[in-house]
Amino acid sequence: MTYAQSKKIEVDEIPVIDVAPLRSGNSKAAQAVAVEIRQASEEMGFFYILNHGIPEAVIEQAYRAAQGFFSRPKEWKDSVKINANHHGYLSIGEAKMKQAERMDLKESFVWGLDLPDDHPSVTVENPFLGRNQWPKDMPELQEAVYPFFEGGLQCGRNMMRAFALGMALPEDSFLKATDEPIARSSIIHYPPQPPDLGETQFGVAPHTDYGCLTLLWQDQVGGLEVQNREGEWLTAHPIAGTLVVNVGDLLMRWTNDGFKSTPHRVVNRKGVERYSMVIAWDPNFDTVVDPSVVCQNGAQPLYSPVNCGEYVLSRFDSSFNYRQ
Repeated sequence: MTYAQSKKIEVDEIPVIDVAPLRSGNSKAAQAVAVEIRQASEEMGFFYILNHGIPEAVIEQAYRAAQGFFSRPKEWKDSVKINANHHGYLSIGEAKMKQAERMDLKESFVWGLDLPDDHPSVTVENPFLGRNQWPKDMPELQEAVYPFFEGGLQCGRNMMRAFALGMALPEDSFLKATDEPIARSSIIHYPPQPPDLGETQFGVAPHTDYGCLTLLWQDQVGGLEVQNREGEWLTAHPIAGTLVVNVGDLLMRWTNDGFKSTPHRVVNRKGVERYSMVIAWDPNFDTVVDPSVVCQNGAQPLYSPVNCGEYVLSRFDSSFNYRQ
């Protein structure tokens, strides 16, 4: 038995884009970068970004906190077990991608926008908002990882603005309501994956992301693989100083299939622990995702409008055991 197979590629086969101009105040430079981002989103749906705006010190402190959290016993981590708000700890065996044969070989801790229980936006209908579950005897976890989430929220807004600029749309076309986003952030731990588990075992099984946009930091162990249009699995090499950006299903729908939500997976072949950190960026729960916003020159929308939060919830129900 062995691992699932993939194709080795050169590091630069997945685009690397310097997004500093998006924050420079130079509209001409920002527009040029936005066109690059559009091209990458249309062709592969995956790309790396440099100068993304999240300080390396913030990333490093979150990474160290993730190592500390996952080193604790499972019984301790279960004290903040995932709740109805999708905040908390998911152990190995609690996430399974749709149509996958086996559970993912990973554990994760998830949090989102921290709002008090009596906040008017915290409702049964919108379970993404509310208090996060932080371990009571590890206060440094929140202090270490929440700044990464805040930086990711702003980076996500910058990217959504760039998507609009690249499509020659008003720059706020995808940013009508982002003051209470249903974005989620995760720290993720992948234990070493023995080859004798076979080709159907993955850290994360092949899937597409179901929201708008994913921002990923990965350590230098590697393991992320992206499927190209020919069906080949390509290695998404770790590149220091970058985040990986990929288009999700909801953004593909919003762009009327202009952007591509690309299948990807994780296989941890290195025999060591792998860590990653993710921001799953989505706008406010009640945002109407209507592809007619991008339709020009008589083009017709391929999809009817949907409610952002309801769409994401429906996808959660098919991926996580605790939602069953």
